[in-house]
Amino acid sequence: MHRDQHVVQAQQQLHGLVSGIIAEAATVGAVRDDVSADELADYCLHALSAGGLPSEAAVHRLVDVTLAGLRPSS
Repeated sequence: MHRDQHVVQAQQQLHGLVSGIIAEAATVGAVRDDVSADELADYCLHALSAGGLPSEAAVHRLVDVTLAGLRPSS
């Protein structure tokens, strides 16, 4: 149980870090601001935790798609 608590705490800290970065980026127009930073952080962390990708190229495509989802609309 104690180890699981550390994992949950680390996940929460990572989410807070990513959410904070996204929030800061949204204030300067670098990422979209029509979705909350918390929701975007959830989206990014879930997408990037995908396992079993068949190649390094697939990993790069996943990162590209994730970043495209953060871009502000034109």
